[in-house]
Amino acid sequence: MSYFMIDVEVDGPIPGDYSMIELGAILVRSPLEEAPTFHARLRPLPDADWDDEALKVTGWKRGETQLFDWPIDVMLRFTAWIREHNVGKRPMFVSDNNGFDFMFVSWYFHHFMKMNPFGHTSTNLGSLYKGQVRDTFKNFKHLRITPHTHNPVDDARGNAEALLAMQRSGLTILLE
Repeated sequence: MSYFMIDVEVDGPIPGDYSMIELGAILVRSPLEEAPTFHARLRPLPDADWDDEALKVTGWKRGETQLFDWPIDVMLRFTAWIREHNVGKRPMFVSDNNGFDFMFVSWYFHHFMKMNPFGHTSTNLGSLYKGQVRDTFKNFKHLRITPHTHNPVDDARGNAEALLAMQRSGLTILLE
């Protein structure tokens, strides 16, 4: 199975009414320095609203985002990238906040591609860590090496570093 660590940056709380502005992914494998990454900036959806505070987190201004790539082109490239790097039957979507990240990615896949290569499931990195250490109040974020910058590739890389650290300390994950 191939584990893909995903991170998104958005301009509001829900897909469709708001837009995914950036998408980052890394194939989780060791050595991580050699792992392939994916990064794209997406133009806002036509007629979608945006929240200035959410957009501020991304570091982009609304006018700048209007020059980003068309979402359908990004999702076509992302689909091809996943297929190129997937080993096994189905790729596994992993995220720091999978309820949020998966919601946007899945909406974009279904809206633009009429399918989602990840299926209908995702894995939450924080929940994996809580289960591994058997404490629902513990947080994995100290396992990151790469700083959390809101660049989605940096953030995905830091989360992949945490997942690999969890594997080294006993979490069973089967990497390619």
